[in-house]
This record gives sequence, structure tokens and C-alpha cells, in this order.
Amino acid sequence: MPFTLPDLPYAHDALAPYMSRETLEYHHDKHHKAYVDNGNKLLAESGLDGKPLEEIVKAAHGKNPGLFNNAGQHYNHIHFWKWMKPGGGGDKIPGKLKAAIDKDLGGVEKMKADFAAAGVGQFGSGWCWIEVKGGKLAISKTPNGESPLVNGASPILGCDVWEHSYYIDYRNRRPDYLKAFLDHLVNWDHVAEMYEAASK
Repeated sequence: MPFTLPDLPYAHDALAPYMSRETLEYHHDKHHKAYVDNGNKLLAESGLDGKPLEEIVKAAHGKNPGLFNNAGQHYNHIHFWKWMKPGGGGDKIPGKLKAAIDKDLGGVEKMKADFAAAGVGQFGSGWCWIEVKGGKLAISKTPNGESPLVNGASPILGCDVWEHSYYIDYRNRRPDYLKAFLDHLVNWDHVAEMYEAASK
């Protein structure tokens, strides 16, 4: 089954002023579409066509760099759009998830500081994450199109720190972008749903 570009779950201008229409037009309509198109060409030759996306990402890691880069970024971006919503962010975090953040990550404020530090500290392109590994929450960062999936963990929140995700709106101010993401964009309900699924 080929990769398909999902529709955004909101209008292109719905996340403004924290993420502009222009950023989403480039990031979703052009960058994500390129991962889908290139991934489909490489998938057809890989013998993995028809497998679930998560399985393709894991199988291609370390063995088929071209397919991994495109499938990995496709996986990451499918969730990235859902990890944001208009009027998101802040501290209104569903109960079970908040309890896990308090227990495993030292509370909401420390989680936000550590998550932002992971994103700022990722040299070059990549992602910062909250993941579930061994039944506990942890914060991590990965280069390029990697995700916690290839490290035996389940991502429940990720922020794209490739320049195409923020440069139009923030130029080189990656810390400001990460602060806006946490304070105004995160869809904590979707994070909580992924936490529930990863905890089963």
C-alpha cells in the first residue's frame, strides 16, 4: 500500500501566529509531499510494499538509507500535524499523562525545559521527543528522520527542528519556536491517546 499525504487536520492558517500559513504550505504541501513521492518510488523496489509504515521504518533502518529517510520522515510528519492544534499547548494535560509526566519527568515545567533543551541541543536537522520506553516516559532527540521507533521506544510527542519547520517564522531562533510549540500548539489530547496506546 503506497504512502499517501494526509490532509492537515486544520486550515493552513489555523496555527497562526505561532506557525504561519506560509510555513504549513511549504512544510506540508511541499516537504511532506516530497517524502511521500520519493518514498513511494523507493518502496516499490524494496520488497516491503504492503507492510505497515512502522514496520517499513524499522526494517529500512540501517539497511536502506533512502527508503528509511523518506519513510521515517513520513511517519514523523503524519504525527507532527496531529500533535498540534489551534489553541493548544499550555498546562491542561489529561490526568493519566500528567501523572506520568510528574512521576517520570519531574513535573510539567521540568518536562518543558528538558524537551526544549533537547530540541535546541540537536545539532543540525532532527527531532526532539517524549517517548515511552520500558513503561516509562523519557525525553530524547534524534538526527534527521530518525525517531524513537528505531531505538525500541514509542514516540508520543515530537517536534520537528529541521529549519524548514521554523525558519520562515522564527529565522534562526529555534528556542523561540520550541517555546511557542509547547505554550501554544501541542495537542495534549492526541499525546494522551498515544500514551494510552503505548502503555498497553
